[in-house]
Amino acid sequence: MSSSPTFTATIEKIIERTPETRSFFLRVVNGQKLSFLPGQFLSFLLPISGQTLTRAYTIASVPEEEGCFEICLNQVRGGPGSAYLFSLKETDLLCFTGPWGTFVLDQPLDTEYIFIADRVGVVPFRPMIARLLTTKGPHPARLLYAAPQARDVLYAAEWQKWECQRARFSFRPLTDQCEPEKYSIERVLLPYIEQHFVKEARPRSRQFYICGIGRPVLLLRDLLRGAGYERQAVKYEKW
Repeated sequence: MSSSPTFTATIEKIIERTPETRSFFLRVVNGQKLSFLPGQFLSFLLPISGQTLTRAYTIASVPEEEGCFEICLNQVRGGPGSAYLFSLKETDLLCFTGPWGTFVLDQPLDTEYIFIADRVGVVPFRPMIARLLTTKGPHPARLLYAAPQARDVLYAAEWQKWECQRARFSFRPLTDQCEPEKYSIERVLLPYIEQHFVKEARPRSRQFYICGIGRPVLLLRDLLRGAGYERQAVKYEKW
């Protein structure tokens, strides 16, 4: 990373999305505007136990929105960063650098976009899909969203609203109907992707964005690239 100025932001609002997931709505002090591309993240500087820990969180809001911006994160068991953030309240301050990252969608291509999300990995797709749906041109988009249960699907009402209002957007939640510790995207996502985009789909001209947690993201990437989709057409981010 190159050097970047440090920003300070006030927490204006906190929303509990699920028992383990929260959205923080932040406003940069001194009226500064945060410019970013859909999919980029910020590096937060967290004062924990006498140290400054750096933790990256993706921006969940749309670049064109005025005022506050949003980050959405889950509480990681044993994770000091998320534990610290979950202890904060409205009006507290946070410092960060950025934006960073190349897992972005700026100028869409004239093709179909498939977004494959695992749990909180859906966060970067919110501004990406919003960018697609407000850009003129034939940019159909599908969101395939895997989660342990329906209650774990973030922004569900928003995806459903977009699907009703936009003919070129479709939303398919893929839930395992199990407790989080038993959840596996190998069981939920891999068979679906293999059936619909490897065995059945032609031609191999789509753009894929994959985001989730751990090794299964790489399995999905390799499945699609091995099926003949171009390397640059299968973008991924593993958390």
